Amino acid sequence: MADVPIINPNDTRINDAVCVDTKRIFDSCVSKDCTEDLRVTFFGGAQELIDRADNIKTRDCDIVAVSIDVEDVPFNRGYYNVDINFYFRLRFDVYGGPFSNPQTVIGFTNFEKKCILFGSEGDVKVFKSTLNRCSDRLDRPESPQYTNPTAKVQAVDPVVLDTDIVDIHHCRRPLFTAFPDSVRGLVDDINFRPNPRKAVLVTLGLFSIVQMERDVQLLMPAYDYCVPDRECDCSTADPCSTFQNIDFPVDDFFPPEKDECNN
Repeated sequence: MADVPIINPNDTRINDAVCVDTKRIFDSCVSKDCTEDLRVTFFGGAQELIDRADNIKTRDCDIVAVSIDVEDVPFNRGYYNVDINFYFRLRFDVYGGPFSNPQTVIGFTNFEKKCILFGSEGDVKVFKSTLNRCSDRLDRPESPQYTNPTAKVQAVDPVVLDTDIVDIHHCRRPLFTAFPDSVRGLVDDINFRPNPRKAVLVTLGLFSIVQMERDVQLLMPAYDYCVPDRECDCSTADPCSTFQNIDFPVDDFFPPEKDECNN
């Protein structure tokens, strides 16, 4: 963890101390999960291609949705259970024979994880004014917002560690079908093929950070207003001339060495 800077109250650059309403991270954790043998769900005609496949390779995998549920931990005040469900989309190259061209199919899978984090306590109801004149004329009251802690999840797309295609009779993993509408909306046909003959299992490596946040008021030193020191570039010059002013992306062509990555 990076060192926390120490603020000198005698610093002459500090103009004032201001109170800000922001989110404070009360607790956080880092996860490095190896999710073994997740069964992939295929919609529509994709399962038919899997049933005829002799070999399969995973092209890529990305996170398309995450559901988060926060609940109090009984008899442990200030702590909360965080239930996280990751939904992944995978693209596969499916081979029907040794000399056949691959066909691309899309499948989905999920991974559930749980953690307990400290989020402190507070049952304050917050009401905010509005500048909506129509709302004022109708005398419509504002609904309260609660100061319960919220969980925030940060993750990168997982690394595909292994892919296997097995006979359905050798697969002990049940087929997961309770995908949210946001995931189902990514496919045209949301029907499942009855009586599949083969199943695809994948092992993924997932890095994530979970944070427990709460709205708080903090007293902070103020140095000055954040006045931009650069004028907006509104030039409508020739696009090729603009392109010539862009630096060449050397790092994209020549990746950094090991020592440089560790710095």
